[in-house]
Amino acid sequence: MKQLLWLLLWLPLMCPAFCAAACPTGQAKNEAALVLIEQTWARALEEQDVQALMCILADEFEDAGPTGALADKHTILVRAADHKGVYHELSELHAHVFGDFGYIRGVATAITAHGPLNNKVRFTDVYVYRDGRWQCVAAHESSFPRPNT
Repeated sequence: MKQLLWLLLWLPLMCPAFCAAACPTGQAKNEAALVLIEQTWARALEEQDVQALMCILADEFEDAGPTGALADKHTILVRAADHKGVYHELSELHAHVFGDFGYIRGVATAITAHGPLNNKVRFTDVYVYRDGRWQCVAAHESSFPRPNT
C-alpha cells in the first residue's frame, strides 16, 4: 500500500507526457460520450483503476462532496487506490453539451455484496473538451436523506 501511495504522489511529476499520451482522444462531443465517461468512472472506482481516473479528471479538478468537503484530483486518486467492495449503480443520467463545455447530472447508489447501502447521492459533473477528450474539472454531490430504520 505504501508503494502505491508513493507512486500516486510522484506519478504526475514523473510522467505528464506519458499520462496524457495514454488517455483516449477523439472522443465525440455529445451527451452519449459523457454518459459513457460516467460509467467508466464508476467502473474505474470499483476496479481501483487509477490510470482511467487520471484520464477523466483534469489537473485542476475539485469535488465538493456530500459533507461539503473539497477534494482535489490527487485526493480522489489516493482514495480510489484503496476503494474496495462497493459497486456504484448509476441512474437518472442527464447529459448536456454546449460546444467545449458539458455537464452531467445523475444519481449514484452504493451497493455491496450484501445489498444497497443507505448511501445515495445526486451528482453533477462539469466537463471541458480539450486535447481531444472530455476532462472533468468540477464535481458536486448531495446526499439523499437516509431512510428511518
